Amino acid sequence: MTDTTFILKNAAKKVVSVIIVIAVVLVCFYNLWLKHQYTVPILMYHGVNEGSNESLSVSPDNFKRQIAYIKWRGYDVISLDELVEGINSGKKFKHNTVVITFDDGYQDNYKNAYPVLKNYSFPATIFLISDYIDTKQGHLKWNQIKEMLAESKITFGGHTKTDTYLPEARNSAHLRNEIVICKKDIEVNTGEEVKYFCYPTGGFTQAAKEIIKEAGYKGACTTNRGFVRLNKDVYELKRIKIKNSDLVEKPLSFWAKLSGYYNIFRKGKNPY
Repeated sequence: MTDTTFILKNAAKKVVSVIIVIAVVLVCFYNLWLKHQYTVPILMYHGVNEGSNESLSVSPDNFKRQIAYIKWRGYDVISLDELVEGINSGKKFKHNTVVITFDDGYQDNYKNAYPVLKNYSFPATIFLISDYIDTKQGHLKWNQIKEMLAESKITFGGHTKTDTYLPEARNSAHLRNEIVICKKDIEVNTGEEVKYFCYPTGGFTQAAKEIIKEAGYKGACTTNRGFVRLNKDVYELKRIKIKNSDLVEKPLSFWAKLSGYYNIFRKGKNPY
């Protein structure tokens, strides 16, 4: 055996040893810590249109691709209600579970998202600004909301009465009006219980949380704001914004957002 051959063999053994050590460390890291940090990802959409603001809109074609991908990969799409009930009961969810939500109640949710979700029989929750329904251009109408309730697994939650950023509410009466009246308006017009609330821009206060509980909401969604990690508090449910570039231009980004571990690596924000 030449010196060169001997050196190469030793180098190869060292490389194999390093690979084995890394593999063992990764397996231990996953089994001892990472898998216990899993949380069901709650996807957050806004408009489904050709708008240029990637933070607030996903094109109809890209939305179809994203939902088709979720179906193709065999994700279990559950309702927000199932998630909250599971959290409260200590249920361990499968690591391919996902929840779908929409903020603001845009009319394109009816035109472009509803047919896709209905086709796959996927549940979703749309959070409504109650004063905008039937009054503000580009937002849903009560007849469209009633149709979705009757014909699909789509449910509706509260997103305040007038899209008020709750930490800036003038006083307790203003805060209560935005939270409580929103719930009552939607329930009166749909005949269905409104179980969940969504904080505009994710901002909230402890006072807002207490009023939401008193009003009878079973939970509330934020963005990546709050002080409780990994969705242990159902009144501070963190969600993940889905962008137009996810999957089509950034396939790894969409995969990461669906993984159930995305929130671990996000920097939490002050709720105020």
